[in-house]
Amino acid sequence: MSLEFNLPGIQKVGSGKVREIFDAGDHAVIVSTDRISAFDCILPEPIPGKGVVLNQLSAYWFQKFSNTANHFVSTAVEEFPKEFQRHSAELAGRSMLVRKARPLPVECVVRGYLAGSAWKEYQASGEVNGEPLPAGLKLASRLPEVLFTPSTKAHTGHDEPISWSQFAELVGPRLAPQIRDISLSLFTEGSEFAYTRGIIVADTKFEFGTIDDQLVLIDECLTPDSSRFWPVAGYEEGANPPSFDKQFVRDYLESVDWNKQPPAPHLPAEVVEKTAQKYQDALVRLTGYRLASR
Repeated sequence: MSLEFNLPGIQKVGSGKVREIFDAGDHAVIVSTDRISAFDCILPEPIPGKGVVLNQLSAYWFQKFSNTANHFVSTAVEEFPKEFQRHSAELAGRSMLVRKARPLPVECVVRGYLAGSAWKEYQASGEVNGEPLPAGLKLASRLPEVLFTPSTKAHTGHDEPISWSQFAELVGPRLAPQIRDISLSLFTEGSEFAYTRGIIVADTKFEFGTIDDQLVLIDECLTPDSSRFWPVAGYEEGANPPSFDKQFVRDYLESVDWNKQPPAPHLPAEVVEKTAQKYQDALVRLTGYRLASR
């Protein structure tokens, strides 16, 4: 699959680092491409099958979390509007029909372990998003309690952490506690299930929107792009665990002479192949599904 994805004759209404959104009347069709980004740059090489993994995993969780309202309708292209069915070969496996929602301008980050930017903040201040933590925690330590650490949703550049008051101002005082409680509940349920499948969910992000004033879960859900997935086997504090996500790509990019500004360097074939395998391993472990289509 190339980096570009278009459906001739169908209006594209949104384009992100990975996903393309097409108009379908009262609905939309979200297509997960094989693009991969790191350090806010889209890399030159796609990861084969990555979009299918993201799409199938999100659909799996949307249906598993049946008590939480979401925008999911179907991944069966034969149930899409007719103009999309003409493109079934390109859409199979990597597309989702959803109800149109008004996205909220926040990322709902939930952390169960100390990693990434949270680890850096803890080293500098002993806090994560303004929350004091016990002394002596290590890289990859399990947190004493799961933390809700919201951030802005940046269309370019980095998302920035925000305080609870800033979060409530952005989404409104009525929705803020509801979003936090749902995010924490979904993380707990999802991470407990994933652990039984040999995966630690270190952290993740959820996105929400509204449909006719009803709060709904949108976008993607507990995928290797939106989460840190670590294998249970071999996990230990004090080391950066191997992962089922794009950390493998980040580690490679950190090892080369690149200033993290566009254009991004090319990925070696072995990095592409190993990354594709990591995504597919996550899908198989969590759902039992094999990659149906690339």
